[in-house]
Amino acid sequence: MKILGNTLYVTTPDAYLSLDGENVVIQKGGTELRRVPLHNLDGIAAFGYTGASPALMGACAGHGIALTFLSMHGRFLARVCGAERGNVLLRKEQYRVSDNEEKSTAIAKSIITGKLFNSRWVIERAARDYSMRLDTDKLKRASRSIAESLERLQDASSPDEIRGIEGKAAICYFSVFDDLILQQKEQFFFRSRSRRPPLDNVNALISFVYTLLAHDTASALETVGLDPYVGFMHSERPGRISLALDMMEEFRSVVADRFVLTLINTHQVNGKGFIQKENGAVFMDDDTRKVILTAWQKKKQEKITHPMLKEKMEWGLVPYSQAMLLARYLRGDLDAYPPFLWK
Repeated sequence: MKILGNTLYVTTPDAYLSLDGENVVIQKGGTELRRVPLHNLDGIAAFGYTGASPALMGACAGHGIALTFLSMHGRFLARVCGAERGNVLLRKEQYRVSDNEEKSTAIAKSIITGKLFNSRWVIERAARDYSMRLDTDKLKRASRSIAESLERLQDASSPDEIRGIEGKAAICYFSVFDDLILQQKEQFFFRSRSRRPPLDNVNALISFVYTLLAHDTASALETVGLDPYVGFMHSERPGRISLALDMMEEFRSVVADRFVLTLINTHQVNGKGFIQKENGAVFMDDDTRKVILTAWQKKKQEKITHPMLKEKMEWGLVPYSQAMLLARYLRGDLDAYPPFLWK
């Protein structure tokens, strides 16, 4: 099993990343702020139009370290990739399956099965753990509705049908998301999902954490030799990590959404850390972003037992384990792609 390394998050505006020996050096205005050994890293995520030297880019590519550039608000800008890893036959098979609607539908169905299953159990666990504080009847109704969507999903025969079922289940899931926010209700409330731009504090958190999850999932896919840009459900377009967006559907509720709820309910973030622009867009300030990144790194270190592999691993390795299982399916070692089912 792959060893979980660290992701270096660079949030200092106008910083510059360079290489010194086997270290990445963070500088600003000619002053060295920090240096980190490359062998301790499996990813670098730079926020805010940070520059990087060609030497560092080459070293990251050579060491298999994902170097991703994002805007200060988490919008993807670019990604530096090295030589393609893995067997070329695996990628050729991935491309063939991507062009085959029947096979793509089978994989998409497995992925959305994982998403709906996990969404349902996030609700079920909240109803169990906070039965004295929540409207459990409302949560149970939402859970049953998602369970019915799961049943309909098994008979879906096209990507459009799968997307329709998934969309209705997502509306049901988010209809009770505000109920799961137990603290700071005046500053953190959820009415509906808003993306570009996020229109409240909770949506700003969700969008930012989804960006982190997409980065980690794309890195996992590259590690096992798959192309993160060629998916089976999300449409392909230049610069879009479609397969990473496919696979992270399984993890949205159980990893990202629960993480956001923990940040709010344990007061790790507060309403003062968010800024609303004139157009209604809501963004977090630098201090809040740093708190989230630190907590995300700790979250990835927490241990679980993988439900299928029966191995203890860190949460941060779950995308890697699923990428590995997808690769095994594409090679013909498995009869179907087994989604991550958390309970």
